[in-house]
Amino acid sequence: MGGMSGQVWVSLISLGGVVLGGALSFLVQFTTQRSAERTERWRQQVELSETRRAERLALLERFVEVAAEAERAAFTRPGDWDEATPWFVTTQDAMNRLWVVERLIRIQFPLPVHDAARAYFLDLNRTVWEGLPEGESVRDHLEDNRLAFLDAARAVMG
Repeated sequence: MGGMSGQVWVSLISLGGVVLGGALSFLVQFTTQRSAERTERWRQQVELSETRRAERLALLERFVEVAAEAERAAFTRPGDWDEATPWFVTTQDAMNRLWVVERLIRIQFPLPVHDAARAYFLDLNRTVWEGLPEGESVRDHLEDNRLAFLDAARAVMG
């Protein structure tokens, strides 16, 4: 019986070692898998953040570019124009594109950036279509809203 008892103990210890080794192996694999998943989520989040930043930067560039076209139209606004004049046709196109980009800013940016873009757009739109009083400068008239928009965008972009 003593010999049998020793063999049982050896078998039980061996079985315990196998169970402990399996448990440790499972724990290591589980921990490694969770770490790999966290790393992958972090990598995807960084990639998404970089993509969004690039999209926002492209949208800002587009807004500034089209706003500059609209400002040039305000500078060259003829005293007399109608829907058939070349100035109207090119200006209408620029203002339509500016309207679209301004709406996209609302989708892509926090509201303070959109609010600043909206104020700039409305002021620019009014200046383009209604003109300014004699002697008033287009550049000076639009400067405050333009800078407020650029400052708000810079604050968000970091």
